[in-house]
Amino acid sequence: MTFPPEVWDGVMHRLQEELAPISFDMWLPQIVARPAGDGLELVCPTQFHSDRIKDYFLTVIGDCVRAEVGRSVSLKVKVAEPSETNGRSRETVSIGKALEFTMAANLAPTAAPKAKHPQHERPQSIAKAQHPQHKRAVSIQPNGTRRPTREPEGSRRQTAFPLTFDSFTVGSCNALAREAALALANQRQIGLNQLFIVSGSGLGKTHLARAVVDTAARTIGDRARYTTAESFTSEFTQSVRGNQMPNFTRRYRTHCELLVVEDVQFFEGKAATQLEFFHVVQHVLDCGGRVLLTGDKFPQELDQLDERVRTRLASGFVAQVDTPDATVRRNILRAKAAHGGIRLPDDCLDLLVEKVAGNVRELEGALIQLVTIASLFKRPIDLELTHESLEGRSPRTREIALRATPADIIEAVAVFFRTSPAALASRSRRRDVLVPRQLAMYLCRRYTEASLADIGRELNRDHPSVANAIRKVERQLLENVRLRYQAEALIARLTELGHRPLHSFD
Repeated sequence: MTFPPEVWDGVMHRLQEELAPISFDMWLPQIVARPAGDGLELVCPTQFHSDRIKDYFLTVIGDCVRAEVGRSVSLKVKVAEPSETNGRSRETVSIGKALEFTMAANLAPTAAPKAKHPQHERPQSIAKAQHPQHKRAVSIQPNGTRRPTREPEGSRRQTAFPLTFDSFTVGSCNALAREAALALANQRQIGLNQLFIVSGSGLGKTHLARAVVDTAARTIGDRARYTTAESFTSEFTQSVRGNQMPNFTRRYRTHCELLVVEDVQFFEGKAATQLEFFHVVQHVLDCGGRVLLTGDKFPQELDQLDERVRTRLASGFVAQVDTPDATVRRNILRAKAAHGGIRLPDDCLDLLVEKVAGNVRELEGALIQLVTIASLFKRPIDLELTHESLEGRSPRTREIALRATPADIIEAVAVFFRTSPAALASRSRRRDVLVPRQLAMYLCRRYTEASLADIGRELNRDHPSVANAIRKVERQLLENVRLRYQAEALIARLTELGHRPLHSFD
């Protein structure tokens, strides 16, 4: 059987769609897949890992392999021989052991029965029909198989923090938008079938959009469609070029009862896509469906949209999300800290609320900065440490240190992950390359004076990709234990080399 690496990449992308991020990150990237006769051999690092894959994930892996190659493939799970694990870094092994210890301690005393899908992982592993926030747009391949289209980095906003109405912090700045979104999701307001949410970046419009899809999907399933304007444009362009427009039309018209499109300002200047978008929205509404759109400007201010499109956007209910006041910022910070298992004293919380008056992402950045410093230097979170964090300094930053270059940081990251700078700068999106690359971008920004464009040139990426990668790492540091461990180990290594952070992310 021919089984090139690209096929397993496709299987991994499908598994990301089927499983919640925490389940995928904890169990799937450590598997090595290789041909074995007419089937496939899945090599796991330990016996515990192998048993976990057999009991909870083997069937869903088989489904994804079948969807990728177009036929059933026999799967065999085995434990890696000692000689096969010698090349793994000590960091990776220790992380795996720590995860296994944690999971074993939390397992019920009685053995869980096997299931076709990892239902016993709930709430960590949920089928995508119930949690559409883990979905991505799919494209139809020439052989008829469905494959996720690759959205730009940062557009998926994967996070373990639940993007539901229950987890949305309400205040005077967003109450109207929240109530309108909830009414649209539940169809409880006659005549409210189109909603446009407008706000600046990082104020919660994506949270509301995901919450609407999450709520509506409980009744209409996969007829609730979520996408971004950028993904819609890419999918439309690919469909035109590949003569696949009937499939595109079925997805967004025939099989759509709720359409959610984010960042519609991206359609500006794209005449053909605007026309298709206009007809899609009109068709969904004419068939009795619902439409939720988000943007960073009011519809009338989107000057580069066709007049018909602007009129269509403005014809529904428009709700604005403003910058959160002190009360909302305090509640958001408290919820984020609690979700990450962080004890945040009231005086520290008050100081963060006072000093960080921007959007939600800036609040998250300030909290990440504080938690990371406390973790690295084994200090409790108190008022003094919070002051130091907000000033962008730590005990080590007062020392004279070497000035790092992006090449220094990339080399250190490559050594840590047992790879090469050339691999990090390649076009590969394999997880064992993608995560180190994103961490390298994050650390380059923190430890060097290089601009985002300079960092991008070192890693063969553009400015927006670097910015998205940095934001993604910042968001996940609070909730992804494995990523936090890797970041801390890398920072400790850079400190040993004499480098110190030059920038904070508050």
